[in-house]
Parts: sequence; structure tokens; C-alpha cells
Amino acid sequence: MKPRRNYPLLLAGQFLGAFGDNAILAVIVGQLTYLAKSGAITAAELRTGNTVYTSLLFVPYVLLAPLAGYLNDRFAKTSWLVGGNALKVLGTGLCALSVWFGPAWQGLGYLMVGIGACFYGPAKYGILPEILPRERLVKANGLVELLTLVAILGGAIAGSVLADVFKDRVLVSYGVVGGIFGAALLFNFFMTPTPHKADVAPGRSVREFTGHLRGLLHAPRLARVLIGTALFWVCGAAMKINFQPWGLEVLRLPDNTQIALLGLWLSVGVMGGSLLAGQWHAVGDLRRTPAYGFLLAGLLALLWSVDSLGFWRSPVAQLGPLHLVVPVVLLLVATGVAAGLFLIPLNATLQAESDPAKLGKTIAVQNLFDNLGMLLAGAYVFAGVKAGLSSSGVFLGLAAGVALLVAWLRPPVKSAAP
Repeated sequence: MKPRRNYPLLLAGQFLGAFGDNAILAVIVGQLTYLAKSGAITAAELRTGNTVYTSLLFVPYVLLAPLAGYLNDRFAKTSWLVGGNALKVLGTGLCALSVWFGPAWQGLGYLMVGIGACFYGPAKYGILPEILPRERLVKANGLVELLTLVAILGGAIAGSVLADVFKDRVLVSYGVVGGIFGAALLFNFFMTPTPHKADVAPGRSVREFTGHLRGLLHAPRLARVLIGTALFWVCGAAMKINFQPWGLEVLRLPDNTQIALLGLWLSVGVMGGSLLAGQWHAVGDLRRTPAYGFLLAGLLALLWSVDSLGFWRSPVAQLGPLHLVVPVVLLLVATGVAAGLFLIPLNATLQAESDPAKLGKTIAVQNLFDNLGMLLAGAYVFAGVKAGLSSSGVFLGLAAGVALLVAWLRPPVKSAAP
């Protein structure tokens, strides 16, 4: 067993890395807010830029997932923790070049950050059995997930604050984010190296992954469960992309920080729904899952109505600099609750009914589906912008898509593990 310091160093590096991933995106898209307010870009250009930048993170997860899995099996996972953060530092530097050479460098830089995150992801979970005793693994996985969620929320808000405070000095924002990634790199660098496995071959690794993928797709219940979990991430990504134009055009929010809080309320609801699902449903119980899916679709349709129905706009709570439209906050929390109730029973079913000896590969396949779903969400919003769909209309189209897919999903009662 490795020295005790490896686990706290892993947690510190993971938190800062995930924090930086979300902060840098907020800095990039936050600039679009002020370009739109100044008239330098149109509303459609703001929405297109937001969609393209946000979607770049998901591309490496789809294209490089088998390679990332092989490299993390073959080489010491501590090396990929350091390497992933080194790529993120490099990506931040490329983003900074946009100050002199144009916005294309931000896209290239953020794509590099995504590549770093893609190689980092398998290592942060795969290293746990190598540095902790078996009896601590469940709690350790839970703590990593909790810290990741806090980092996602904190990073998005902190990056939005940076984008607002340093809107005329974006190099300062990139310097702060680069420092965060650099600190994450140092925490992982001081970990004691873990073993490598020289006998792992790339061809065998890819064949095992694709074979397990086929096995899951031929299990009717689990195949639909995979699609259901991906649908959750389609909704999350589409809403995240759409919050900026919707917050500016419909809610008339004044800055990026206020817009970032929309995602906070949604996430609070997801956490609440996740806790309720754990209390209300046994593992494998999916009887109410379609109802939660239809509820989610209905709440998305209500988000569309905010633009046309005036009662959503008051009362407003002014808490210092925060401008909170109370009914919208409650609606976002409720949407998150429905999403959490929908997701958690699906996740538990997938983990419980997949072959225990292949659970790691099952999670890898699920990650592939989830990231494909998020790319699909970006493509949907992009197509909506090009077709002239309003930011509110994006919610309505999403609601219709969710309702149709949930009506089709309805997993069979029993499934054999692939």
C-alpha cells in the first residue's frame, strides 16, 4: 500500500483540476457577454460561440477514450495525473495568446484542456485501489465525486467573477486559472509513483472495450439505461449552454456572475433529487423513472414560458449584488430535483446489473455515452441558433425531445448481465 500522503494529495489535485476546468470555460464565454453588450457581436454570434466553446471539452472524451484507458492501464497513473494537469497548463497558455492573435487560440487552448481532462479522468478513479485498502473504496469514490461537484460549481462561479472583475484584463484571469492548474500539478507531482503494467497491449485494451460495449448494447434493459443516463447529460449540457443567452435576453441579468448562479440552483435541485432517490427507491426499481422523465420535460416547458408569462418575474430578492428572480430560482431547483430522481435509479441499476468483473469497463462505456450526449446537446443548440430558435425555444424543443425519448425508453423488467 502506498504512503498515506497519496490520498490527500490526490484529493487536492483533483479538486483544483476540476475547479480550473470550469473556471477557464467561464472566463472564455464570459467575454462573450461583454462583446454582446457592446455590440461587437450579435446575439446569435454570442450563442454560437458559447455553444462551440462549451462543446470542445467533450470532443476528446469521445475521440480519445480508448487511448486514455490504455495509457492509464499501461503506465503509472500518477504520471497521467501530472501529465493531464500539464496539458491543462499548456492549454491555459494557448488561451492567453488570444489576447494578441485572436479568439481561435481560445478554442485551441480549451480543446487542449479537454485533452488533459480526458487523460486525467481514468487515473483519478483507477488509482484509488492502488493507494487505499478495499474497505475504503466506496467512501473514497463518494468523496471524489462530492469534491468534483463542489469544484464544478465553485469553478463556474469563480470563473464568472473573474470574467466580470477583469473583463478588460483577461490576461489576469488566465494567470489565475493557470496558477490553479499549476498547483494541481504540484500536488500530483509529489505523490509517490504507482506501478506500471508493461504487459498491457493497446490492441487488447481496445478490443476489450469494444466487446463490452457490444455486450451492453445487446442487453435490452441496460442499453436503455445507458441511453437514459446520457439523456440526463443531454439536458444538463443544453441547459448550461443556453443559460447565458437566456439569462441575458429573458431575465435581463446584468453580468456573468448572476448567470452562473442559474447553474447553481439547478445543481442544488439535482443534489436534492439524488438524495430523495436514494431514500425512495431500491436498486433496480425503475417503475417511476418514466414519470420523473415526463416531470422533467414538463418543467423544461415551464422554463420556456418564463419569457411570455409575467408571473415568473416577481418577486425579486436583492441580496447585496445578487439579483434573484425567486420564481425562476424555485423552478430551476424543481427541474434539478426531477433530473436527480430520473438519473440516480438508472445509475444504480447499471452498476448493480452489469457484470461485477467488468464494472470498470461498464463505467467507461457509460462515460462515452454521456459525452456523446453532451456533444449532441451542443449540436442541438447550434442547429437551433442557425434555425432562428430563441433561447426560450431551446427549452421547449428540449422538453419535447425528453418526453419522446422517455416514452420510448421504458426498460424491460429483467436483464441478464452482459
